[in-house]
Amino acid sequence: MNKPLRRVAIFCGLLVLALLVRVNWVQFVQADELKNDTHNRRVAIERYSTPRGNIVVDGKAITGSTTTDSGDFKFKRTYKNGPMWAPVTGYASQAFDANQLEKLNDGILSGTDDKLFFSRTVDMLTGGKQKGGDVVTTLDAKAQKAAFEGLGDKKGAVAAINPETGAILALASTPSYDPSTFAGMSDKDAEAYNGLQKKNNPDEPMLNRALRQTYPPGSTFKVVTAAAALENGLYSDADSKTDSPLPYTLPDTSGVELKNEGNIPCENASLREAMRWSCNTVFGKISADLGNKKMKAEAEKFGFNNAKIDTPVRAAESIYPTDNRPQNAMAGIGQASNRATPLQMAMVASAVANGGKLMKPYMVEQLVAPNLNVVQQHTPKEMSQPLQPENAQKVQDMMETVVKNGTGTNAQIAGVTVGGKTGTAQHGEDNKDNPYAWFISYAKTDKGTPVAVAVVIESSDTIRDDIAGGKLSAPIAKSVMEAVLEGKK
Repeated sequence: MNKPLRRVAIFCGLLVLALLVRVNWVQFVQADELKNDTHNRRVAIERYSTPRGNIVVDGKAITGSTTTDSGDFKFKRTYKNGPMWAPVTGYASQAFDANQLEKLNDGILSGTDDKLFFSRTVDMLTGGKQKGGDVVTTLDAKAQKAAFEGLGDKKGAVAAINPETGAILALASTPSYDPSTFAGMSDKDAEAYNGLQKKNNPDEPMLNRALRQTYPPGSTFKVVTAAAALENGLYSDADSKTDSPLPYTLPDTSGVELKNEGNIPCENASLREAMRWSCNTVFGKISADLGNKKMKAEAEKFGFNNAKIDTPVRAAESIYPTDNRPQNAMAGIGQASNRATPLQMAMVASAVANGGKLMKPYMVEQLVAPNLNVVQQHTPKEMSQPLQPENAQKVQDMMETVVKNGTGTNAQIAGVTVGGKTGTAQHGEDNKDNPYAWFISYAKTDKGTPVAVAVVIESSDTIRDDIAGGKLSAPIAKSVMEAVLEGKK
């Protein structure tokens, strides 16, 4: 072979080698990336080529699938009582992808997850169609219904947890939306989806307020401040007098006084009485006496300043701020830059109710293959220990006094021990907007403590003077607790 031909042959050989390397790179290295690329239409076609598996509550599917004429897509998602369950399920749309449980568990629901390898192999060998698995949640249908109906036409949210396991029992947010209205590809679906966006709907019905919205927690945060006082040895019991002058002047200010709401007995009040009457002066001074570092450390034990609380849907980060002394005093009563999600405040009540132990919140119990084999089972996990058991008992005593004969009497349940804390958080510059109405609580019987609840009302048609956690939010918390207790009988 002459020299020019040899060079051509070598060059052609290199081209073939490069092609082989590229083909293998695409097939083996980039396979998953290309398969999951949002621009790969085959992914969407495969996702909607068979009925999706279901999201399950109390053994019953709250989702479904129906045939559709959307071109390449054979099936689209349906939802049972979509607005009630949307904060749990999220949506799965042919045109707008998916979010929340629908997105996080898409592989299981569409049947493509590697956890379903055995089931997929059987389908391949038998010629059966690929089937999706199910996502079994921890939700309690009666509790969810009580939360959703309790909120009604108010703007707000409810989160309920089993303190002993961390299982989420209810997660409601209003106003809500029906994911079925934009599950397809039609112009009508696009119109429905666009109408729900913030720019077109200031009420933000697609915002999951229970997990993704933070609010000043107001006086419900006094539970954390009381815990910090006990854990740091500032005070040792619930009934001894505190060093709490009236009026109380915020530190490092030129006479700025912290006010109490109404003519209530707060001067040198015990922790129990201060919790019962919600004394700003007592808890503001506790926060100032402990200092920002200790207050922040205690708040973080309850879950504040943690950006990675996954349920598995990620919750927004609740914030206890690094602040100067006067602002820290205000943060200790749930104001200033203090911000919390309803889930976070349910976690606070949960930890107190569970003897000071905070369990990691979760809402997926099992992932189940189409053949009903459990491919993943959740195991409850301890998240932290914000309180020693003896101090948790003291805070329980305070919260139970609030419900027995304090600001939380609307949460009383006959024959059940209920602990709670009301909160009315300032809203807007110079408190010009209607305040947020909070209530956190737990219920316990001789069989255990099955539920802790947080309720926040962001806005309602209630006149300003009647907006209070004890009036608006406590009855909703009561109905959720009753629903859970009914299911335990």
